[in-house]
Amino acid sequence: MTSDSPNILLINPWIHDFAAYDYWAKPLGLLSLASILKTHGCNIRYIDCLNRFHPNLSKIISSKEDGRGSYLKTRIPKPECLDDVPRNYSRYGIPEQWFINDLLAARQPDIVFITSHMTYWYPGVFETIRIVRETYPSAPIVLGGIYASLCHDHALKYSGADKVISEDGEKVILELVKEYTGFSNNIKFDSGQLDSYPYPAFDLESKIAFIPVLSSKGCPFSCAYCASRYLNRQRMLRSPESLIDEIAYWHKKYKVIDFAIYDDAFLVDAKSHATPILEGIIEAGINVRFHTPNALHIREISENTATLMFKAGFKTVRLGLETTLFDNNRLDNKVSEFEFEQALLCLKKVGFSKKQICAYLLAGLPDQDERYVIESIKKVIESGITAIPVYYSPIPHTVLWEKAVHCSRYDLNSDPIFTNNSILPCRKEGFSWEIISFLKKLAAN
Repeated sequence: MTSDSPNILLINPWIHDFAAYDYWAKPLGLLSLASILKTHGCNIRYIDCLNRFHPNLSKIISSKEDGRGSYLKTRIPKPECLDDVPRNYSRYGIPEQWFINDLLAARQPDIVFITSHMTYWYPGVFETIRIVRETYPSAPIVLGGIYASLCHDHALKYSGADKVISEDGEKVILELVKEYTGFSNNIKFDSGQLDSYPYPAFDLESKIAFIPVLSSKGCPFSCAYCASRYLNRQRMLRSPESLIDEIAYWHKKYKVIDFAIYDDAFLVDAKSHATPILEGIIEAGINVRFHTPNALHIREISENTATLMFKAGFKTVRLGLETTLFDNNRLDNKVSEFEFEQALLCLKKVGFSKKQICAYLLAGLPDQDERYVIESIKKVIESGITAIPVYYSPIPHTVLWEKAVHCSRYDLNSDPIFTNNSILPCRKEGFSWEIISFLKKLAAN
């Protein structure tokens, strides 16, 4: 670092929602950018508004051994347009004054980068931007992330950021620093080669409760409800050696035990990708736990992959099932009934328990008959594993978007706030605590 090095502030914003919980959630993209900036000579400061381990906490709130846990929350008024939803609305994350104090403790930033997540969480992003602007009026603010990409025009018009980027941050981050500060350095990585990226800057966190890892970016599928192909139009793979080395690094240097695999398609083409990764982890004797919050592709689970996953330390196996209406599933063609049954046989045979194997089932889809969701939950339970209903959020730029717009009781095009899955936006009869409660109880059996 030199006196000419710019001061860069990176912020993970609050969540404003009816409910939120840390299911192995970290701003992997933002922390990757932080590491790139640090590698290229910038002075870095990071503030996580969702920090469950903030130094001001006298004790840690509810936290599980595997890294999951509850966020701090402050009840706030719900948006007026959602008055029809009989639920409390909250700001999830650290109190406002803690955030202000953290801002004031930082050096005057030359540029501020703020990420974004779910489209309907943008009110938390806007509040974050507002407070940064009040604290450092002259600092340029750049907004990126999922909301900024999927709802680019909305973010440009309303966010208050000086610049909104929708492309991959790794491709433009150094150009933006040069544009706003005049600082530049020789590029030390290739944005098109994941193996060349420095490890994300998890060392900036107050506590490393778990580490998310990516062995690939992008997905070969084009599911009607998912925007993965829009957000990552090019599929890129890391070498098995690169991922194994990273896992070993965090485990040995920071004693990290729990790792969440963020891939959209970890098991696709398993023989040339996942299999050598799992074999390498086993051979290296790395004693850790793996979790799959983004789900695994059922079709790729054989007795061999199941065995390797079990030996490598997989503890949470979440399957992307979506529905058990295999013959009438128009959403995707990722799995047949036979493939589902065979995958379960393999997983159980090698030692995975009912508690460890979960199947995601989509609920609240446009024109979906709730009886089919109930039928799917019952069938999954009968299969001897755990069912997890996942409520549908309409996502711009997906195949289902226009159908969702047509059937929703809200004007989805007018405001991303209406895409919140917590309000069941595509249920024409309106929000229903009864159906949510029933599905939750049914799945818990």
